[in-house]
Amino acid sequence: MIFNDRARTGGEPVEASCKSADDRNVLLAAPDAAWQDDIRAGVRHVRDLASLPLSPAEREAAQEAAAAHKVRVPKPYLDLIDWNDPDDPIRAQVIPSPQELVATEGELDDPIGDHAFSPVPRLTHRHADRVLLFPTYQCAVYCRFCFRKESLTSIGRGYAREALEPALAYIAGHPEIREVILTGGDPLSLPDKTLAEIRARLEAIPHLRLLRIHTRVPVALPPRVTSGMIEALQGRLMVTVVTHFNHPRELTQAAEAACSAMRQAGFVLLNQSVLLKGVNDKVEVLEELCRELMYRLGVKPYYLHHGDLARGMAHRRTTIAEGQALVAELRRRLSGICNPTYVIDLPEGGGKVPLAASHIEGCGDGTWRIRGQDGKARSYHEVADC
Repeated sequence: MIFNDRARTGGEPVEASCKSADDRNVLLAAPDAAWQDDIRAGVRHVRDLASLPLSPAEREAAQEAAAAHKVRVPKPYLDLIDWNDPDDPIRAQVIPSPQELVATEGELDDPIGDHAFSPVPRLTHRHADRVLLFPTYQCAVYCRFCFRKESLTSIGRGYAREALEPALAYIAGHPEIREVILTGGDPLSLPDKTLAEIRARLEAIPHLRLLRIHTRVPVALPPRVTSGMIEALQGRLMVTVVTHFNHPRELTQAAEAACSAMRQAGFVLLNQSVLLKGVNDKVEVLEELCRELMYRLGVKPYYLHHGDLARGMAHRRTTIAEGQALVAELRRRLSGICNPTYVIDLPEGGGKVPLAASHIEGCGDGTWRIRGQDGKARSYHEVADC
């Protein structure tokens, strides 16, 4: 199936109807054309905000915030916004807000401590067996809550082959590394040829086992998931794609088709969401999101992130207690395979730590008091040979 041909009237991906082998070869020869058109047709610059149905006051405030932090919204994601709803959850994620310019004490420009664990440019090595690799610092969509928003705005560099050489040499020289996570920036914003080149360089390093890709492309720009993109990532390494769906409204037919294509290619699909006030901080919203991700898209809900301490994002963060109550209720409502792990990515490189409310109420002499999903505490006496 070719997913890069689009019905422009409906905006959903369609299987290409090829009358001849020559027609098919033309489609495959230029696989990046359709999704790049969708980027150009969306919001790419501060000046593009003038074309949106905003009030003069809203437009001025959005332009001020976009001048501080990059703005980009591809047309497929822009089309999901209900402009009649000022609290629309899609709008809240990508349209700049003046509240972003209000920094609160305790917020950080490097919330999870990437910089301290970067031995060479474009690489973070926080955990022994895996590294983050940054082939680009550009995204198909810029999320207003992004914990790397300061870096993405200040660095702003795309892909350069020579810029990756120190990172690739570092990976080759550390045999304990088994997994490389392509992040950024969004690695799937790169052309097929570039992705294939990066994949080939990595799979030539014998101790690597898995290639992981963190991306918002299947959510915001699903036409990018083409046969060419999939082929560019296939090789010796196991491939895991970690998507970033935050709200059920993002589960479009186009996103479903993109995920189906990647599943059929053998990729493992996971999802990490961010808990955002006013977007998905209701149990009914998270319940629908997590259930449909698994049952409809075949994407395992992996992490639900507590909001990082990115500057200007206090208006989108919940409290930890609120998050714990939400995931406790999710566990009562959903199958285990549909439940994400609620985590916080600690500052100063402390890593991801689970935040689920503890079910352990105490223990003594081998007898534990454990609270069940019904809220009742029960005694559990250990029986084990020591």
